[in-house]
Amino acid sequence: MHGAGIQDRDGAKGVLRRSRARFPFVERAYVDGGYAGQLVHWAERQTHILLEVVKRGADQAGFTVIRRRWVVERTFAWIVKNRRFVRDYEQLTTVAEALITIAASATLIRRWP
Repeated sequence: MHGAGIQDRDGAKGVLRRSRARFPFVERAYVDGGYAGQLVHWAERQTHILLEVVKRGADQAGFTVIRRRWVVERTFAWIVKNRRFVRDYEQLTTVAEALITIAASATLIRRWP
């Protein structure tokens, strides 16, 4: 995580480095068009993570389901079901990260067969 004053594309390098150290088994990440360009090549060279850019087709108008994009939106919806995340109350990113982990874990446990 990084501060709001840093462009996501620029802050992604630090996030990718830390994620590689913590989750060495991750080989691919899906990103939106804002991350396209040099970052894709950098990530593959430096972290060995393939960034797959998910974009809307040029001929698509209005609402359309974009491949892989729904997974992110669905996950955010599941997390926001926890009342605490309806508003951003946390002042420390470490606290927010811990609470998101708890919310995601609770969702997974509820969905366990």
